[in-house]
Amino acid sequence: MVIACNKQDAKAPEENQQEEAPIIAKRSCGSYEVLQAQLAADPGLRVRMQKIEDYTEKVLKNPSAYRLVGDTIEIPVVVHILYRTTAENISDKQVQSQIEVLNEDYQNKNADRSKLPSGSFQAVTSSGLNVRFVLAQTIHKYSKVRSWSTNDFVKSSSHNGDDPVNPSLNLNLWVCNLGQGLLGYAQFPGGSAATDGVVILYSAFGSRAKYPSGNYTTTYDLGRTATHEVGHWMNLRHIWGDDNGACTGSDLVTDTPNQGSENYGVPSYPHVSCNNAPAGDMFMNYMDYTDDISMYLFSSEQKNRMLAIFSASGQRISFSAP
Repeated sequence: MVIACNKQDAKAPEENQQEEAPIIAKRSCGSYEVLQAQLAADPGLRVRMQKIEDYTEKVLKNPSAYRLVGDTIEIPVVVHILYRTTAENISDKQVQSQIEVLNEDYQNKNADRSKLPSGSFQAVTSSGLNVRFVLAQTIHKYSKVRSWSTNDFVKSSSHNGDDPVNPSLNLNLWVCNLGQGLLGYAQFPGGSAATDGVVILYSAFGSRAKYPSGNYTTTYDLGRTATHEVGHWMNLRHIWGDDNGACTGSDLVTDTPNQGSENYGVPSYPHVSCNNAPAGDMFMNYMDYTDDISMYLFSSEQKNRMLAIFSASGQRISFSAP
């Protein structure tokens, strides 16, 4: 049974079990692996994604020719909370803290942006996107599933998950006990509407700084996992290009330095790789793998790349059309 709009299901017996939040050794996002599996299963996806990429390149080369419809893009958010225990059934206040983080991070109003080292990436830091995330619906649903994987069952009621709500008009976020040591994964533009959206570990959703009484995993408790995964949903790649340290991959963005591989924890500036001295890696970028406390910016070209999918012929035009 699903009860929406900030109401919760009656408690099931297993829900009373108390379990500690998962201990995550280091950040891990399953979006790239999920994409590879989807490409293998659906040959047409590669063609669709290439068309999206071709269009994005046109927009970036001549942005004035591809205007946005409207001044501010309002993105309704539907949060599906799939829980088996009390701990997994996070509160509506924890959910609201995540919406606040998304708005601050994407609009470049996050207070920690001031931590950017002097003389590093100030010239290419995003001025903020004209997007506003609005919580449209919160769904609390009991499920007997102990742990979810990247097979997208969490997005399907027939598999004890929950079906997406009109994904052409809503950003669907599934919050659950995600296994495999993952903090989250997302679907890139061009994939099936039946699985469109983002999945996030329940204890990495929301911000301890905004709502201290929530249930959080230490280190990933400032809401940056959602910021990272929604970036994928908006067509951003990992900043190092998913090339396993070869220095040959690309995130398809021109103002982020070529980077050897992902960064973890709390790096010291500068961290140099792939001959990218003196500034080194942009490890404070939301699309790296550092701890939440070390993530605090998008670049200007990442901003433009995200906005392209909301423009006149973009993949997510339905969100910005009047």
